Formats: sequence, structure tokens, C-alpha cells
Amino acid sequence: MKLRKISIFFLCLALGILSCKKDDEGDIPVVPERDRDEQQIADKDSIVAYLESHYYNASEFDGSNPNPSAKDLIITKLEAGETVPDGHRLLSQDYITKELTFADTDYEIFYIDLNENVSDDAISPSFADNVLVTYEGFRLDHDVFDSAATPVEFDLTTLIPGWRKVLPEFKVAEDFVENGDGTVDFLNHGVGVMFVPSGLAYFSSGTSGIPAYTPIIFKFDLLQAYENDHDNDLVPSYLEDYNTLDGEFTLNSSSEAHDGDDTDGDTFPDYFDADDDGDGVPTRNEDIDKDGDPTNDIGKNGIPKYLDPEETESNGL
Repeated sequence: MKLRKISIFFLCLALGILSCKKDDEGDIPVVPERDRDEQQIADKDSIVAYLESHYYNASEFDGSNPNPSAKDLIITKLEAGETVPDGHRLLSQDYITKELTFADTDYEIFYIDLNENVSDDAISPSFADNVLVTYEGFRLDHDVFDSAATPVEFDLTTLIPGWRKVLPEFKVAEDFVENGDGTVDFLNHGVGVMFVPSGLAYFSSGTSGIPAYTPIIFKFDLLQAYENDHDNDLVPSYLEDYNTLDGEFTLNSSSEAHDGDDTDGDTFPDYFDADDDGDGVPTRNEDIDKDGDPTNDIGKNGIPKYLDPEETESNGL
């Protein structure tokens, strides 16, 4: 599938499943900003309580199903006095925790890998790739706010941070079969469920069906992934996360600083800048070796020439 190249204009306006948007019935009320550290503590408590009080049909994913899917996942609340039925397990028995820093706040995001039998040869997406998925999003009260039963493609850079943090932990389908009716069957693909604190979702903004400061859940199928080069400069976008290597594209903190992912300080992060070093030579033209990879052209100072505005000799300038 050919990747769609989107402009910075459309990147900023992208809505999709997880972008900020207005409610169909009117503007979302403005809610005062809370302290991120305090909100993360509250969200974690809510998510852990959910994991400890809900069980799922684990036997459906324990190897007996050769091609599991997120649609098979059933999560049920454990009522007082009940015991977990045979073939089921509490969510708290199987979750994985990923620790990360976002917006200067330490976060924990929880997820469960529901198909650990995907081949090691299958690829995982980077945080900047396009992914083909099916999914269902719901709140802790199980109120569904969005879903896609047929495969849809998204650019992870346009989605809430939680998706960029979790999807790279999963693998795409080992293979696929094109059917005569135009549909495609994906074989043995990544299947998961993620439990996202509000700080890695919509935080104070909220969106249609999701109040501000609401932790949310997504169950999903990861079918395929496609490497992105947003600015068509021959450098894959994920490689243009230079400084913090945190899976986010950030601007420099000031015009004098070079602490973000904007080499020439022109207020465009390098993954959306066709001339990364601002020397007047497009990055793709600084592929002096003509091997289709500008990152291989290293100057005498050890810096790739496409990131060094002083490296002009090889460009005939």
C-alpha cells in the first residue's frame, strides 16, 4: 500500500480517532488545567482498580485460537462475592507496564499482549509510522466512544500519545490473503488492549464522548505497518527523533537552544523539514553517495552532511 504524504497543514488539522475535536452538539467546555503529576497518580489508581476488579476470557487467547482477534475479547466486572470463572483471568494477572516520560511527567501505561505467538520475523511499527488497525475505544464504565470493525489506516504521529507508546510493542500480521470479494484476511497478527491514563490521551481537552481527565481503554488488532518519510527527504521519520529519543518530535526550547528535533531552528521539526540543516540544499540532495540514504554521508567532523550547514564542499557550494 502506498503511503500517503501529508503536509504540515493537514498534520495539524488531522482528526481521526484520537485527535482533539469538537462535540457534534456544541463546543467542549473548557476545563481548568490540572497538575499532570497529581492527575497521573489519580489515573493510575483508577486503572489499577479496574484491572483488579475485571476479568477476561483468557482461554480464548492461550494458544487454542490460531488467529485471535480483538473482537474476541470480553471483559467482565467481578461482582462482590463472585469468583473468576474457569477459562478466565483477572486483567491484573496479565498486564505489562511501560514507564515513560511525557510532558515532563513520569507515566505508566498498562497493556496486555493477547497474541504472543506472532512470528519473531514480523515487524513492529515505529512511533512515526502508519498502521493498519481495527479497534474499539471505551471508558472504564465500558461506554464505547469509537470503533472500526473494518481496517483503517492511521499515522501514529497524529494520534494520542498512548498509541505511539504501545503499538511499537506489538507485531504486524505474519501474512495476509486477498479474497475474491476485495477483502483481506490477516493471519496471526498483533492483538492487544491498552489502558491509557488521561495524560497520554486527551488530558484537559476531552473530546466527544470522553470528558476531560478520563482514562480510556482500546482493544485493537495491529494488521500492517508502513514506514513514514513525512517530508520525502529520504530519511525515515522515526530517525529524525534526534535529541531525547523519546518517540516524540519536539521543537527547540528557545532560538538559542538545540535541545529538540529541529536542527536549523526554523520551527519545523526535521521530520517535516525538507532542508534539515537550513543550508539551502534539500536533505535528499545531500545523498552524495547516491545510495538513497543521506544518513550514510558522514563529514569529517562525524556529523551527517544533511545535518551540518557548514558541510557544503560536496554540494559544490
